Amino acid sequence: MKVLANDNMEGRDTGSEGLKRAEAYIIEELKADGLQPAGTDGYYQPVKLIARRTLENDSSLALFHDGKSEPLSFETDAYFSNRFSQAPKVDAQLVFVGWGLDIPEKGYSDLQGSDLKGKVAVLLFGGSPCEIPGPLSAHYNAIRQRWAALKKAGAIGIIAIPNPHSMDIPWERLKVLRTQVGMAPADETLDDTAGIELGVTFNPASADKLFAGSGHTFQEISDFAKARKPLPRFPLKVEIRARAKMDVQHLESSNIVAKLDGNDPKLKQDCIVVSAHIDHLGIGEPINGDRIYNGAMDNGSGSAMLLDFARSFKENRPRFKRSVILLWVTGEEKGLLGSRYFAEYPTVPGSSIVANINTDMFLPIIPLQAVTVYGMGESDLGEWAAKAAKQHGTEAQDDPRPQRNSFIRSDQYSFIRKGVPAVAMDVGYKLDTPQHKVIDQWLHNRYHAPSDDTQQPVNLETAGKFEGLVWDLLALTANSEKTPEWKQESFFKRFAQH
Repeated sequence: MKVLANDNMEGRDTGSEGLKRAEAYIIEELKADGLQPAGTDGYYQPVKLIARRTLENDSSLALFHDGKSEPLSFETDAYFSNRFSQAPKVDAQLVFVGWGLDIPEKGYSDLQGSDLKGKVAVLLFGGSPCEIPGPLSAHYNAIRQRWAALKKAGAIGIIAIPNPHSMDIPWERLKVLRTQVGMAPADETLDDTAGIELGVTFNPASADKLFAGSGHTFQEISDFAKARKPLPRFPLKVEIRARAKMDVQHLESSNIVAKLDGNDPKLKQDCIVVSAHIDHLGIGEPINGDRIYNGAMDNGSGSAMLLDFARSFKENRPRFKRSVILLWVTGEEKGLLGSRYFAEYPTVPGSSIVANINTDMFLPIIPLQAVTVYGMGESDLGEWAAKAAKQHGTEAQDDPRPQRNSFIRSDQYSFIRKGVPAVAMDVGYKLDTPQHKVIDQWLHNRYHAPSDDTQQPVNLETAGKFEGLVWDLLALTANSEKTPEWKQESFFKRFAQH
Protein backbone atom coordinates (compact mmCIF):
# COMPACT_ATOMS: atom_id res chain seq x y z
CA MET A 1 0.00 0.00 0.00
CA LYS A 2 2.89 2.36 0.75
CA VAL A 3 4.24 1.71 -2.74
CA LEU A 4 0.90 2.16 -4.51
CA ALA A 5 0.05 5.35 -2.60
CA ASN A 6 3.53 6.86 -2.76
CA ASP A 7 3.74 10.40 -4.11
CA ASN A 8 5.69 9.12 -7.14
CA MET A 9 2.53 7.32 -8.32
CA GLU A 10 0.95 10.79 -8.58
CA GLY A 11 -2.46 9.68 -7.35
CA ARG A 12 -2.93 6.96 -10.03
CA ASP A 13 -5.41 8.90 -12.17
CA THR A 14 -7.09 6.80 -14.86
CA GLY A 15 -4.82 6.56 -17.92
CA SER A 16 -2.01 8.56 -16.29
CA GLU A 17 1.69 7.78 -16.20
CA GLY A 18 1.38 7.36 -12.43
CA LEU A 19 -1.26 4.66 -12.84
CA LYS A 20 0.88 2.93 -15.46
CA ARG A 21 3.77 2.84 -12.96
CA ALA A 22 1.49 1.36 -10.29
CA GLU A 23 0.25 -1.28 -12.72
CA ALA A 24 3.81 -2.14 -13.80
CA TYR A 25 4.68 -2.65 -10.11
CA ILE A 26 1.71 -5.00 -9.69
CA ILE A 27 2.75 -7.00 -12.75
CA GLU A 28 6.32 -7.40 -11.48
CA GLU A 29 4.90 -8.76 -8.22
CA LEU A 30 2.56 -11.13 -10.09
CA LYS A 31 5.45 -12.46 -12.16
CA ALA A 32 7.49 -13.06 -9.00
CA ASP A 33 4.54 -14.89 -7.47
CA GLY A 34 4.13 -17.09 -10.55
CA LEU A 35 0.56 -16.14 -11.44
CA GLN A 36 -0.59 -16.65 -15.01
CA PRO A 37 -1.29 -13.58 -17.12
CA ALA A 38 -4.99 -13.61 -18.04
CA GLY A 39 -5.52 -10.35 -19.91
CA THR A 40 -5.67 -9.86 -23.67
CA ASP A 41 -2.09 -8.53 -23.79
CA GLY A 42 -0.24 -10.47 -21.13
CA TYR A 43 -1.59 -9.24 -17.80
CA TYR A 44 -3.12 -6.15 -19.46
CA GLN A 45 -6.64 -5.69 -20.78
CA PRO A 46 -6.60 -2.31 -22.57
CA VAL A 47 -9.69 -0.10 -22.19
CA LYS A 48 -10.33 2.83 -24.55
CA LEU A 49 -11.87 5.90 -22.93
CA ILE A 50 -13.02 9.45 -23.67
CA ALA A 51 -11.86 12.12 -21.21
CA ARG A 52 -13.82 15.37 -20.70
CA ARG A 53 -13.22 18.57 -18.80
CA THR A 54 -15.40 21.70 -18.69
CA LEU A 55 -13.57 24.86 -19.70
CA GLU A 56 -15.17 27.06 -17.05
CA ASN A 57 -13.76 30.32 -18.40
CA ASP A 58 -15.73 29.68 -21.59
CA SER A 59 -18.85 28.27 -19.87
CA SER A 60 -21.68 29.66 -17.78
CA LEU A 61 -24.80 28.74 -15.85
CA ALA A 62 -27.68 31.10 -15.08
CA LEU A 63 -31.29 30.97 -13.91
CA PHE A 64 -33.88 33.00 -15.77
CA HIS A 65 -37.11 34.20 -14.15
CA ASP A 66 -39.37 37.26 -14.26
CA GLY A 67 -37.53 38.46 -17.34
CA LYS A 68 -34.20 38.58 -15.50
CA SER A 69 -31.08 36.42 -15.63
CA GLU A 70 -29.34 35.39 -12.40
CA PRO A 71 -25.78 34.11 -12.99
CA LEU A 72 -24.68 31.08 -10.97
CA SER A 73 -21.20 30.70 -9.50
CA PHE A 74 -19.26 27.48 -10.10
CA GLU A 75 -17.68 28.01 -6.68
CA THR A 76 -20.79 28.55 -4.58
CA ASP A 77 -23.90 27.52 -6.55
CA ALA A 78 -23.56 24.82 -9.19
CA TYR A 79 -21.17 23.24 -11.65
CA PHE A 80 -21.17 21.11 -14.80
CA SER A 81 -20.45 17.41 -14.22
CA ASN A 82 -17.52 16.29 -16.35
CA ARG A 83 -18.97 12.78 -16.46
CA PHE A 84 -21.54 13.92 -19.02
CA SER A 85 -21.11 15.19 -22.56
CA GLN A 86 -22.64 18.65 -22.15
CA ALA A 87 -24.47 20.27 -25.08
CA PRO A 88 -22.96 23.67 -26.01
CA LYS A 89 -26.26 25.45 -25.34
CA VAL A 90 -29.31 24.49 -23.26
CA ASP A 91 -32.20 26.86 -22.53
CA ALA A 92 -34.89 24.84 -20.82
CA GLN A 93 -37.70 24.79 -18.31
CA LEU A 94 -37.15 22.96 -15.03
CA VAL A 95 -39.33 20.41 -13.24
CA PHE A 96 -38.67 19.19 -9.70
CA VAL A 97 -39.17 15.40 -9.69
CA GLY A 98 -38.46 14.65 -6.02
CA TRP A 99 -36.11 11.69 -5.69
CA GLY A 100 -36.26 11.25 -9.48
CA LEU A 101 -36.90 7.51 -9.15
CA ASP A 102 -39.07 5.17 -11.18
CA ILE A 103 -39.37 1.75 -9.46
CA PRO A 104 -41.93 -0.51 -11.18
CA GLU A 105 -41.46 -3.33 -8.64
CA LYS A 106 -42.94 -1.12 -5.93
CA GLY A 107 -45.43 0.71 -8.13
CA TYR A 108 -43.49 3.87 -7.30
CA SER A 109 -42.78 6.68 -9.74
CA ASP A 110 -41.58 10.24 -9.21
CA LEU A 111 -42.00 10.88 -12.93
CA GLN A 112 -45.61 9.91 -13.48
CA GLY A 113 -47.82 12.89 -14.22
CA SER A 114 -44.92 15.28 -14.81
CA ASP A 115 -44.46 16.94 -18.20
CA LEU A 116 -40.73 16.46 -18.82
CA LYS A 117 -40.61 16.65 -22.61
CA GLY A 118 -37.70 18.89 -23.61
CA LYS A 119 -37.17 19.90 -19.97
CA VAL A 120 -34.47 19.43 -17.36
CA ALA A 121 -35.31 17.31 -14.31
CA VAL A 122 -34.25 18.71 -10.94
CA LEU A 123 -33.93 16.00 -8.28
CA LEU A 124 -32.61 15.24 -4.84
CA PHE A 125 -29.75 12.79 -5.30
CA GLY A 126 -28.93 10.11 -2.74
CA GLY A 127 -31.69 8.15 -1.08
CA SER A 128 -35.27 7.04 -1.46
CA PRO A 129 -38.50 6.75 0.54
CA CYS A 130 -38.22 4.32 3.44
CA GLU A 131 -40.57 1.76 1.85
CA ILE A 132 -37.97 1.05 -0.84
CA PRO A 133 -35.52 -1.71 0.28
CA GLY A 134 -31.82 -0.81 0.28
CA PRO A 135 -30.58 -2.89 -2.71
CA LEU A 136 -33.58 -1.83 -4.80
CA SER A 137 -32.99 1.82 -3.89
CA ALA A 138 -29.30 1.51 -4.76
CA HIS A 139 -30.06 -0.07 -8.14
CA TYR A 140 -32.51 2.63 -9.18
CA ASN A 141 -30.23 5.39 -7.90
CA ALA A 142 -27.61 4.27 -10.44
CA ILE A 143 -27.31 6.75 -13.30
CA ARG A 144 -28.02 3.98 -15.82
CA GLN A 145 -31.50 3.35 -14.43
CA ARG A 146 -32.26 6.93 -13.50
CA TRP A 147 -31.34 8.38 -16.89
CA ALA A 148 -33.14 5.59 -18.78
CA ALA A 149 -36.40 6.50 -17.02
CA LEU A 150 -35.92 10.27 -17.40
CA LYS A 151 -34.96 9.95 -21.06
CA LYS A 152 -38.06 7.83 -21.72
CA ALA A 153 -40.15 10.57 -20.08
CA GLY A 154 -38.65 13.14 -22.48
CA ALA A 155 -36.14 14.91 -20.21
CA ILE A 156 -32.99 16.34 -21.78
CA GLY A 157 -30.89 16.75 -18.65
CA ILE A 158 -30.48 16.48 -14.89
CA ILE A 159 -29.76 18.98 -12.13
CA ALA A 160 -28.88 16.92 -9.06
CA ILE A 161 -29.01 18.42 -5.57
CA PRO A 162 -27.00 16.16 -3.21
CA ASN A 163 -29.10 14.98 -0.28
CA PRO A 164 -27.58 16.87 2.69
CA HIS A 165 -28.47 13.91 4.93
CA SER A 166 -26.37 11.41 2.97
CA MET A 167 -23.50 13.51 1.52
CA ASP A 168 -20.11 11.91 2.14
CA ILE A 169 -18.24 14.98 0.97
CA PRO A 170 -19.18 18.55 1.95
CA TRP A 171 -19.70 21.16 -0.77
CA GLU A 172 -16.44 22.93 0.07
CA ARG A 173 -14.57 19.84 -1.14
CA LEU A 174 -17.03 18.85 -3.88
CA LYS A 175 -16.46 22.16 -5.63
CA VAL A 176 -12.70 21.44 -5.63
CA LEU A 177 -13.27 17.98 -7.13
CA ARG A 178 -15.32 19.43 -9.99
CA THR A 179 -12.08 20.14 -11.87
CA GLN A 180 -11.30 16.41 -12.09
CA VAL A 181 -11.48 14.97 -15.60
CA GLY A 182 -14.64 12.98 -16.27
CA MET A 183 -14.62 9.90 -18.47
CA ALA A 184 -16.86 7.66 -20.52
CA PRO A 185 -16.25 4.43 -22.44
CA ALA A 186 -15.19 4.91 -26.04
CA ASP A 187 -17.50 1.95 -26.72
CA GLU A 188 -20.83 3.79 -26.99
CA THR A 189 -22.82 0.65 -26.12
CA LEU A 190 -21.34 0.88 -22.61
CA ASP A 191 -22.04 4.60 -22.07
CA ASP A 192 -24.84 4.89 -19.50
CA THR A 193 -25.12 8.68 -19.89
CA ALA A 194 -25.51 8.94 -23.67
CA GLY A 195 -28.13 11.52 -24.63
CA ILE A 196 -27.78 13.77 -21.59
CA GLU A 197 -27.53 17.35 -22.86
CA LEU A 198 -27.05 18.91 -19.43
CA GLY A 199 -25.71 17.43 -16.21
CA VAL A 200 -25.28 19.79 -13.26
CA THR A 201 -24.61 19.38 -9.53
CA PHE A 202 -26.28 22.06 -7.39
CA ASN A 203 -25.18 23.17 -3.92
CA PRO A 204 -27.91 22.34 -1.36
CA ALA A 205 -27.13 25.66 0.36
CA SER A 206 -28.08 27.50 -2.86
CA ALA A 207 -31.02 25.30 -3.81
CA ASP A 208 -33.66 27.86 -2.85
CA LYS A 209 -32.64 29.74 -6.00
CA LEU A 210 -34.21 26.88 -7.95
CA PHE A 211 -37.41 26.96 -5.90
CA ALA A 212 -37.98 30.74 -6.12
CA GLY A 213 -41.65 31.49 -6.73
CA SER A 214 -42.68 27.82 -6.62
CA GLY A 215 -44.38 27.98 -3.22
CA HIS A 216 -41.85 25.47 -1.88
CA THR A 217 -38.52 25.79 -0.04
CA PHE A 218 -35.50 23.54 0.03
CA GLN A 219 -35.86 23.28 3.82
CA GLU A 220 -39.26 21.65 3.24
CA ILE A 221 -37.69 19.19 0.78
CA SER A 222 -34.80 18.49 3.14
CA ASP A 223 -37.16 17.76 6.05
CA PHE A 224 -39.10 15.26 3.96
CA ALA A 225 -35.82 13.68 2.85
CA LYS A 226 -34.54 13.35 6.41
CA ALA A 227 -37.70 11.41 7.26
CA ARG A 228 -37.30 9.43 3.99
CA LYS A 229 -40.77 10.34 2.80
CA PRO A 230 -41.97 10.71 -0.80
CA LEU A 231 -41.10 14.21 -1.98
CA PRO A 232 -43.46 16.71 -3.62
CA ARG A 233 -43.14 17.16 -7.39
CA PHE A 234 -43.91 20.36 -9.26
CA PRO A 235 -42.84 22.59 -12.17
CA LEU A 236 -40.34 25.28 -11.24
CA LYS A 237 -40.78 28.94 -12.10
CA VAL A 238 -37.15 29.46 -13.07
CA GLU A 239 -35.50 28.28 -16.29
CA ILE A 240 -31.90 27.24 -16.87
CA ARG A 241 -29.55 28.95 -19.30
CA ALA A 242 -26.42 26.82 -19.80
CA ARG A 243 -23.43 27.43 -22.05
CA ALA A 244 -20.77 24.71 -21.95
CA LYS A 245 -17.45 24.31 -23.68
CA MET A 246 -15.57 21.07 -23.07
CA ASP A 247 -12.09 19.81 -23.78
CA VAL A 248 -12.40 16.23 -25.08
CA GLN A 249 -9.50 13.78 -25.35
CA HIS A 250 -9.18 10.09 -26.23
CA LEU A 251 -7.00 7.88 -24.07
CA GLU A 252 -6.30 4.27 -23.14
CA SER A 253 -5.99 2.68 -19.72
CA SER A 254 -5.87 -0.97 -18.66
CA ASN A 255 -7.25 -3.56 -16.30
CA ILE A 256 -4.73 -6.02 -14.84
CA VAL A 257 -5.80 -9.68 -14.88
CA ALA A 258 -4.03 -12.71 -13.34
CA LYS A 259 -5.17 -16.28 -12.79
CA LEU A 260 -4.59 -19.17 -10.38
CA ASP A 261 -5.87 -22.46 -11.78
CA GLY A 262 -8.08 -24.62 -9.60
CA ASN A 263 -7.14 -28.26 -9.03
CA ASP A 264 -10.50 -30.01 -9.38
CA PRO A 265 -10.89 -31.61 -12.83
CA LYS A 266 -14.44 -30.29 -13.18
CA LEU A 267 -14.73 -27.25 -10.89
CA LYS A 268 -11.53 -25.61 -12.17
CA GLN A 269 -13.59 -24.51 -15.18
CA ASP A 270 -15.35 -22.10 -12.78
CA CYS A 271 -13.70 -18.75 -12.01
CA ILE A 272 -14.11 -16.59 -8.91
CA VAL A 273 -13.12 -12.98 -9.62
CA VAL A 274 -11.56 -11.16 -6.67
CA SER A 275 -11.48 -7.48 -7.59
CA ALA A 276 -10.25 -4.09 -6.47
CA HIS A 277 -9.83 -0.83 -8.35
CA ILE A 278 -6.31 0.48 -8.77
CA ASP A 279 -7.11 4.02 -10.01
CA HIS A 280 -7.66 7.12 -7.91
CA LEU A 281 -7.97 10.86 -8.62
CA GLY A 282 -4.44 11.83 -9.61
CA ILE A 283 -3.18 15.39 -9.16
CA GLY A 284 -5.83 18.03 -8.49
CA GLU A 285 -6.63 21.28 -6.79
CA PRO A 286 -4.54 21.73 -3.63
CA ILE A 287 -5.99 21.20 -0.15
CA ASN A 288 -3.72 22.46 2.62
CA GLY A 289 -0.98 22.83 0.02
CA ASP A 290 -1.09 19.18 -1.12
CA ARG A 291 -2.10 18.43 -4.73
CA ILE A 292 -1.52 14.65 -4.84
CA TYR A 293 -4.66 12.62 -4.16
CA ASN A 294 -2.74 9.49 -3.11
CA GLY A 295 -5.72 7.16 -2.58
CA ALA A 296 -4.07 5.06 0.14
CA MET A 297 -7.33 3.67 1.48
CA ASP A 298 -9.20 4.32 -1.77
CA ASN A 299 -8.20 1.93 -3.08
CA GLY A 300 -4.60 1.21 -2.21
CA SER A 301 -6.04 -0.94 0.58
CA GLY A 302 -7.99 -3.33 -1.65
CA SER A 303 -5.28 -3.38 -4.33
CA ALA A 304 -2.63 -4.24 -1.75
CA MET A 305 -4.81 -7.01 -0.33
CA LEU A 306 -5.02 -8.64 -3.77
CA LEU A 307 -1.22 -8.45 -4.03
CA ASP A 308 -0.94 -10.13 -0.65
CA PHE A 309 -3.30 -12.86 -1.89
CA ALA A 310 -1.00 -13.40 -4.88
CA ARG A 311 1.97 -13.80 -2.54
CA SER A 312 -0.02 -16.21 -0.37
CA PHE A 313 -0.86 -18.29 -3.44
CA LYS A 314 2.88 -18.77 -3.97
CA GLU A 315 3.86 -19.32 -0.33
CA ASN A 316 0.91 -21.39 0.90
CA ARG A 317 -0.15 -23.14 -2.33
CA PRO A 318 -3.84 -23.34 -1.35
CA ARG A 319 -5.72 -26.27 -2.83
CA PHE A 320 -8.63 -24.39 -4.36
CA LYS A 321 -10.99 -26.47 -6.47
CA ARG A 322 -12.14 -23.51 -8.53
CA SER A 323 -9.89 -21.12 -10.39
CA VAL A 324 -9.30 -17.61 -9.06
CA ILE A 325 -9.01 -14.42 -11.12
CA LEU A 326 -7.28 -11.48 -9.45
CA LEU A 327 -8.55 -8.34 -11.16
CA TRP A 328 -7.29 -4.79 -10.68
CA VAL A 329 -9.66 -2.53 -12.59
CA THR A 330 -9.14 0.97 -13.93
CA GLY A 331 -11.64 3.81 -14.12
CA GLU A 332 -13.72 2.99 -11.03
CA GLU A 333 -13.56 6.61 -9.94
CA LYS A 334 -14.87 7.65 -13.35
CA GLY A 335 -17.99 5.48 -13.12
CA LEU A 336 -16.99 1.79 -12.82
CA LEU A 337 -15.58 1.93 -16.35
CA GLY A 338 -12.91 -0.77 -16.12
CA SER A 339 -15.09 -3.35 -14.39
CA ARG A 340 -17.93 -2.59 -16.78
CA TYR A 341 -15.59 -3.30 -19.67
CA PHE A 342 -14.27 -6.54 -18.13
CA ALA A 343 -17.78 -7.76 -17.30
CA GLU A 344 -18.89 -7.06 -20.87
CA TYR A 345 -15.71 -8.40 -22.51
CA PRO A 346 -14.25 -10.89 -20.01
CA THR A 347 -10.81 -12.34 -20.78
CA VAL A 348 -12.07 -15.78 -19.70
CA PRO A 349 -15.35 -17.32 -20.90
CA GLY A 350 -18.15 -15.23 -19.38
CA SER A 351 -20.11 -18.35 -18.43
CA SER A 352 -17.17 -19.52 -16.30
CA ILE A 353 -17.41 -16.53 -13.89
CA VAL A 354 -19.52 -17.79 -10.99
CA ALA A 355 -18.80 -15.21 -8.27
CA ASN A 356 -17.24 -11.83 -7.55
CA ILE A 357 -15.74 -10.73 -4.24
CA ASN A 358 -14.90 -7.02 -4.35
CA THR A 359 -12.99 -4.87 -1.87
CA ASP A 360 -12.91 -1.10 -2.10
CA MET A 361 -11.58 1.21 0.63
CA PHE A 362 -12.12 -1.18 3.53
CA LEU A 363 -10.89 1.37 6.12
CA PRO A 364 -8.86 -0.50 8.76
CA ILE A 365 -8.97 2.48 11.10
CA ILE A 366 -11.16 1.02 13.88
CA PRO A 367 -11.09 -2.26 15.82
CA LEU A 368 -12.66 -5.12 13.84
CA GLN A 369 -15.97 -5.74 15.60
CA ALA A 370 -18.00 -6.62 12.51
CA VAL A 371 -17.64 -6.99 8.77
CA THR A 372 -20.10 -5.28 6.45
CA VAL A 373 -21.19 -7.41 3.50
CA TYR A 374 -22.87 -5.37 0.77
CA GLY A 375 -25.35 -7.76 -0.83
CA MET A 376 -25.46 -10.02 2.21
CA GLY A 377 -29.05 -11.12 1.73
CA GLU A 378 -28.91 -11.45 -2.04
CA SER A 379 -26.92 -14.65 -2.71
CA ASP A 380 -25.17 -17.65 -1.15
CA LEU A 381 -22.05 -15.49 -0.82
CA GLY A 382 -23.71 -13.61 2.04
CA GLU A 383 -24.19 -16.81 4.05
CA TRP A 384 -20.63 -17.90 3.35
CA ALA A 385 -19.32 -14.48 4.39
CA ALA A 386 -21.24 -14.82 7.68
CA LYS A 387 -19.66 -18.25 8.18
CA ALA A 388 -16.18 -16.83 7.52
CA ALA A 389 -16.82 -13.99 9.97
CA LYS A 390 -17.91 -16.44 12.64
CA GLN A 391 -14.68 -18.41 12.15
CA HIS A 392 -12.86 -15.18 13.01
CA GLY A 393 -14.94 -14.51 16.11
CA THR A 394 -16.83 -11.61 14.62
CA GLU A 395 -20.17 -11.07 12.89
CA ALA A 396 -21.25 -10.20 9.39
CA GLN A 397 -23.83 -7.49 8.88
CA ASP A 398 -25.72 -5.95 5.98
CA ASP A 399 -25.16 -2.35 4.92
CA PRO A 400 -25.87 -0.20 8.00
CA ARG A 401 -26.55 2.86 5.83
CA PRO A 402 -28.24 1.75 2.61
CA GLN A 403 -29.03 5.38 1.68
CA ARG A 404 -25.36 5.80 0.71
CA ASN A 405 -26.07 3.38 -2.17
CA SER A 406 -22.78 1.56 -1.60
CA PHE A 407 -24.07 -1.62 -3.27
CA ILE A 408 -23.97 0.06 -6.68
CA ARG A 409 -21.05 2.41 -6.12
CA SER A 410 -18.21 -0.02 -6.64
CA ASP A 411 -17.12 -2.66 -9.10
CA GLN A 412 -19.23 -5.57 -7.85
CA TYR A 413 -22.20 -3.85 -9.51
CA SER A 414 -20.70 -4.45 -12.97
CA PHE A 415 -20.75 -8.19 -12.27
CA ILE A 416 -24.23 -8.07 -10.74
CA ARG A 417 -25.54 -6.51 -13.95
CA LYS A 418 -24.22 -9.55 -15.82
CA GLY A 419 -25.99 -11.95 -13.44
CA VAL A 420 -22.93 -12.94 -11.37
CA PRO A 421 -23.52 -13.31 -7.59
CA ALA A 422 -21.32 -10.69 -5.94
CA VAL A 423 -20.56 -9.05 -2.61
CA ALA A 424 -18.39 -6.17 -1.48
CA MET A 425 -16.58 -6.48 1.83
CA ASP A 426 -15.79 -3.73 4.32
CA VAL A 427 -14.73 -3.27 7.94
CA GLY A 428 -18.03 -2.88 9.77
CA TYR A 429 -19.35 -0.66 12.53
CA LYS A 430 -22.60 -0.19 14.42
CA LEU A 431 -24.62 2.98 13.99
CA ASP A 432 -24.30 5.71 16.60
CA THR A 433 -21.12 4.30 18.14
CA PRO A 434 -17.65 5.86 18.51
CA GLN A 435 -16.51 3.71 15.55
CA HIS A 436 -19.31 5.17 13.41
CA LYS A 437 -18.06 8.63 14.33
CA VAL A 438 -14.47 7.76 13.34
CA ILE A 439 -15.64 6.50 9.91
CA ASP A 440 -17.78 9.60 9.34
CA GLN A 441 -14.91 11.90 10.25
CA TRP A 442 -12.68 10.03 7.80
CA LEU A 443 -15.23 10.42 5.01
CA HIS A 444 -15.69 14.11 5.79
CA ASN A 445 -11.99 14.91 5.97
CA ARG A 446 -10.00 12.35 3.96
CA TYR A 447 -12.30 10.69 1.40
CA HIS A 448 -11.25 11.90 -2.08
CA ALA A 449 -8.78 14.30 -0.49
CA PRO A 450 -4.96 14.46 -0.53
CA SER A 451 -4.95 13.46 3.15
CA ASP A 452 -5.93 9.90 2.16
CA ASP A 453 -2.20 9.18 2.16
CA THR A 454 0.30 6.87 3.86
CA GLN A 455 0.73 9.21 6.84
CA GLN A 456 -2.74 8.48 8.27
CA PRO A 457 -3.20 6.11 11.22
CA VAL A 458 -3.91 2.45 10.36
CA ASN A 459 -5.06 -0.34 12.69
CA LEU A 460 -2.79 -3.13 11.43
CA GLU A 461 -4.52 -5.76 13.55
CA THR A 462 -7.83 -4.90 11.88
CA ALA A 463 -6.22 -4.99 8.44
CA GLY A 464 -4.78 -8.44 9.11
CA LYS A 465 -8.00 -9.88 10.52
CA PHE A 466 -10.07 -8.43 7.69
CA GLU A 467 -7.77 -9.86 5.04
CA GLY A 468 -7.92 -13.28 6.72
CA LEU A 469 -11.69 -13.13 6.72
CA VAL A 470 -11.89 -12.27 3.01
CA TRP A 471 -9.41 -15.07 2.29
CA ASP A 472 -11.65 -17.54 4.12
CA LEU A 473 -14.68 -16.38 2.11
CA LEU A 474 -12.64 -16.97 -1.06
CA ALA A 475 -11.66 -20.45 0.18
CA LEU A 476 -15.27 -21.35 1.04
CA THR A 477 -16.44 -20.18 -2.40
CA ALA A 478 -13.58 -21.88 -4.24
CA ASN A 479 -14.13 -25.22 -2.53
CA SER A 480 -17.90 -25.42 -2.22
CA GLU A 481 -19.54 -28.22 -4.18
CA LYS A 482 -22.44 -25.79 -4.65
CA THR A 483 -22.11 -23.10 -7.29
CA PRO A 484 -23.08 -19.75 -5.71
CA GLU A 485 -26.61 -18.70 -6.62
CA TRP A 486 -28.87 -15.71 -6.15
CA LYS A 487 -31.59 -16.09 -3.55
CA GLN A 488 -35.00 -16.75 -5.05
CA GLU A 489 -36.37 -13.54 -3.54
CA SER A 490 -33.41 -11.38 -4.64
CA PHE A 491 -34.26 -8.53 -6.98
CA PHE A 492 -30.91 -9.07 -8.72
CA LYS A 493 -31.66 -12.68 -9.67
CA ARG A 494 -33.34 -11.32 -12.83
CA PHE A 495 -29.98 -10.43 -14.36
CA ALA A 496 -28.88 -14.07 -14.22
CA GLN A 497 -31.92 -15.00 -16.30
CA HIS A 498 -31.19 -12.65 -19.19
